[in-house]
Amino acid sequence: MPSLQTASARTLLGIAFLVLAVACFALLDATVKVLSATISVLMVVWFRYAFQAVVMAAVVLPTRGWRSLATRQPLRHALRGVLLLAVSILSFISVSYMPLGEFTAIIMLTPLVVTLLAAVFLREAVSRLRWLLVLGGFCGALLVIQPTGYTLGWFVLVPLLMVLLYAVFQILTSRMARSEDPLTLHFYTGWTGALLMTLALPWVWQTIPDLRTLALLCLAGLCGTVGHFLFIQAFARAPASTLAPYMYLQVGFALLLGWLLFAHMPGLWAFVGIGLIVLCGATLAWLTARTPKVD
Repeated sequence: MPSLQTASARTLLGIAFLVLAVACFALLDATVKVLSATISVLMVVWFRYAFQAVVMAAVVLPTRGWRSLATRQPLRHALRGVLLLAVSILSFISVSYMPLGEFTAIIMLTPLVVTLLAAVFLREAVSRLRWLLVLGGFCGALLVIQPTGYTLGWFVLVPLLMVLLYAVFQILTSRMARSEDPLTLHFYTGWTGALLMTLALPWVWQTIPDLRTLALLCLAGLCGTVGHFLFIQAFARAPASTLAPYMYLQVGFALLLGWLLFAHMPGLWAFVGIGLIVLCGATLAWLTARTPKVD
């Protein structure tokens, strides 16, 4: 049995991995926003998934062999890959139009949407407080997006649809993670996205204009691949209930990058909305951590 000191060290390492992971995700979004000015979003998505697929094949196959990819859930792996690909496309489109901080705050609605979906489709019991947190999170989203008669439409719907699909992706992942190896999940996710985007490549291909764009594409692929790998390693070392509040640091990283790279800071009401989303999401994470797990 590991000592208390060893368990504490593993937890701290897990937290450190998670902080680095969300920093990678924020840097990925910032890189995509820069790239969207010179190359199409779909080209960025293809390069990001192709990069991950090649790296995961180079890492997993020589060290663990083909047997590590054995699975009894090929259709679920495919569905999970399609869902994350759709989330990536919608995410990259959203971040190309929205400021980084506000976009990241919208992503943080995902745990609240997971609660909503679990209540509606999985018939899970949800307390009044949790419903209030869900409502509060959506009010925060309205303050962030600030839809008016001129902006109401696809601009508002794209990030919200992204969050909905990401919530479904997380529910499916939580079910599959009970029986599937994390690296196997990561491998199939990358290759599903890479293969689907490669099939679409004749319609989305653009010549990469210069070395700067190529370097930024490589940075996006590296941030996505390393970020997800660190994310997996974090949850292998610390409980989800311990890690959940630290995920909201991604909003801080995004705000910092938005200020440094794009000279943007949210307005007062957007800040209020971001704070409301973070408060409701973090409170929900705390309540989840306190809820006894029944196997």
